[in-house]
Amino acid sequence: MQSKLKFDTLEIFKNGHNTSVESRDEIHAFVKNFYEKIIKTNKDFEQGTCCIPGDNRIVSIYELLPDELLQHNYGCGSTIPFDDLTGLTVADWGCGSGVDCFTLAHLVGPSGKVIGIDMSEEQLKRADRFTSVIMKAFNYPEPNVDFRSDYIELGDSIEDDSVDLVVSNCVINLSPRKDQVFGSIARKLKEGGELYFSDVVLDRRLPFELFDDPQIFARLLGECVGGALYIDDLTERMKAAGFSDPRIVSQTQINDEVEGYPVGVYSAEIRAFKISEPQKSPVTEHLPPMDAQCEDYGQTATYNGILPYSPARFTLDDHHVFERNKPESVCRNTARMLSDTRLSRYFKVTEPISHYGRFPCDEEPVAKPKDTDENNPGACC
Repeated sequence: MQSKLKFDTLEIFKNGHNTSVESRDEIHAFVKNFYEKIIKTNKDFEQGTCCIPGDNRIVSIYELLPDELLQHNYGCGSTIPFDDLTGLTVADWGCGSGVDCFTLAHLVGPSGKVIGIDMSEEQLKRADRFTSVIMKAFNYPEPNVDFRSDYIELGDSIEDDSVDLVVSNCVINLSPRKDQVFGSIARKLKEGGELYFSDVVLDRRLPFELFDDPQIFARLLGECVGGALYIDDLTERMKAAGFSDPRIVSQTQINDEVEGYPVGVYSAEIRAFKISEPQKSPVTEHLPPMDAQCEDYGQTATYNGILPYSPARFTLDDHHVFERNKPESVCRNTARMLSDTRLSRYFKVTEPISHYGRFPCDEEPVAKPKDTDENNPGACC
């Protein structure tokens, strides 16, 4: 492996806002070399950040994909929302060899479209090479997946306001400009569109000492830990880009230390919606589209149970699990997520009544899922 990085890692990854084009280019070159030349399969990761999604929908689709692609799948969890994605336009930020793109291509169906962007020409060539074979396995008359060379900080190959769903699997941590990444995603999403991604996050900021050793940091960066953010720093960057209320869907601990330092390393699934237009209600139309904190407007949401693979309950995030036909009190932000996005087909959400102060989000989740979920036995390898 390349023994050290030529750029000033301390300056770039301590604050995440370095503007040196030369430095960013060197980071991109390092990451491309790491994933094209150093890592041969997903078994080569030393930090244990490579995870296997356990969603049965995904596992069944994997059976249709070539082993060579699956061996080059470097994700850290599932990036696929658990609802009906038929007909959506989806974009994968940092698609790699295209495993998530092909999985989504099956889920959106022939009427949908999947766009994968990546800066690695080698990975894109591998994805293109298998496209016709996989489309034949899906019984699709025409390919509904398109792979493009692009940077996740830019997304220039995709039209603004054109995508229903953006996914990303353990890639955002590799970028030195996560603010630009989230900004590019927000521009490409339609109003009411969703960002749903899996990435490595930390329970505290990395000690500065780790940034000062170029050899150690190079290895940690390539294995998705060196560029990972403290979870609160990550969500703040998302909010600054326009994703007002990011939600953690799930977290799985990977490690409780980094190079001997007590830092919790987690694989997290996170979702956020682009809701930037005012709410169409005389009670709240004068307010910002989303509240800075959870506010109570007397609203309830009821899940109708129409999803065939999730008839009993619907999980929005780690704090909202809705049982079928049971009205649950929700804050205005949650109400908008369930009424002004594609999720509206699954919910009956009441209108705002009046402001009753802060919503009690610190209490127990609105409904508790089972302790174990046989349909989602995910694991980290």
